[in-house]
Amino acid sequence: MKASPGARSWIAAGVRHELLTRALPALRHHMVAPVSVIRMGLLLLKRQVAAEPVDGDACVQRVAAVDEQVAAVVAGIRSLRDWELSTPGDGITRAALVAQCAGLLRTPFELSGIALRIDDALQASAADEETHPNAAALRYLLLGALSHVHDCVAGLRSIHLEADGPDALRIRATAGGKIAAPGEAADAQRAPRALAIDAVALLSLADDLGYRVAIERDTVRFDLRAA
Repeated sequence: MKASPGARSWIAAGVRHELLTRALPALRHHMVAPVSVIRMGLLLLKRQVAAEPVDGDACVQRVAAVDEQVAAVVAGIRSLRDWELSTPGDGITRAALVAQCAGLLRTPFELSGIALRIDDALQASAADEETHPNAAALRYLLLGALSHVHDCVAGLRSIHLEADGPDALRIRATAGGKIAAPGEAADAQRAPRALAIDAVALLSLADDLGYRVAIERDTVRFDLRAA
């Protein structure tokens, strides 16, 4: 039975939820890390205030450091809005998109023994680099492509993120074997089988977001411009 438009939207929503779940540990770490620094800063501030005589300059510096960390926490909380497709945002460059998504998935990939390598052309954003709209959609799409390669290429040892022309990305697996069958993942230590980002899941996500994705044996390519 062919899925209705509503059912396809629910499938894509489920894929987005799974991708957000995978990114949450890194997001949580980014928000919790400043809290630890704040607690230490307040402890030191209490000691400085209790000392005789009170070092006013040191206290002012400590308060400024705590205020900086509070700003980091607030920025982290506000960044959660970036995951809402309804939020237009300010757009995103290709290099910034790659840096964000690589930062969210690098640790879990490395724990699976898989290196994440980024092409030099994507390492830094040039001043004249084009800004693409729909940053939230592109973030989900790139996370989905990376997760698909991670979940579905057997014998995977590294994932390469490469520029493909001025407005596209190519995710390429190396030292891989075959693509796992739909609904399966490559190795037992990766995502639960029912939640693997297989080709059907990735294509459903891309279609719902309005982008075209090309999936080959060990490569995923997509354009940053909406279809």
